[in-house]
Amino acid sequence: MKQLAIAFTGPSGSGKTTLIEKISNKLSPTLSLAIIKHDPSSKAKFDIEGKDSYRFFNSGADVAVVSDDRTTIFKHKTSDLKELAKSLSPYDLLLVEGLKNWDLPRIGIFRDTIDLSYIPYLQAVAIDSSVPKDILDNLDVDILDLNNIDMIVDYIWKHSIRVD
Repeated sequence: MKQLAIAFTGPSGSGKTTLIEKISNKLSPTLSLAIIKHDPSSKAKFDIEGKDSYRFFNSGADVAVVSDDRTTIFKHKTSDLKELAKSLSPYDLLLVEGLKNWDLPRIGIFRDTIDLSYIPYLQAVAIDSSVPKDILDNLDVDILDLNNIDMIVDYIWKHSIRVD
């Protein structure tokens, strides 16, 4: 297992999830992938009120639901990158959406304009034709075509790091 990782960051609605999904669809037939998504507002819902796992989690316990097909873990405390990476292991590639404070190579996803406040965290930007080219003139990051999955995957293999 390669156990490499790379992150994706950008404003809400920029296409981070869509890009990660496309990358996963392309690579998952031949590689083991893991994905971590940041939920900054804690608004994601993972269980249904009244179900056993919901009731157990609301009792204050951390809960793991195990079946023949999957394992789902609900924790009351956050984990750091290495803890999460270890719990998802083994994998060839870990894709992280968000979490700018985690020290990973990072691709920013932008449409229409580039929010310059993201640049200190980025090694590359993936953009489409809606981003004016003059914005790119003074950026010291690699420029990727958001619609060219092969280009982005090639970048990922060249710039991902191990997180073990």
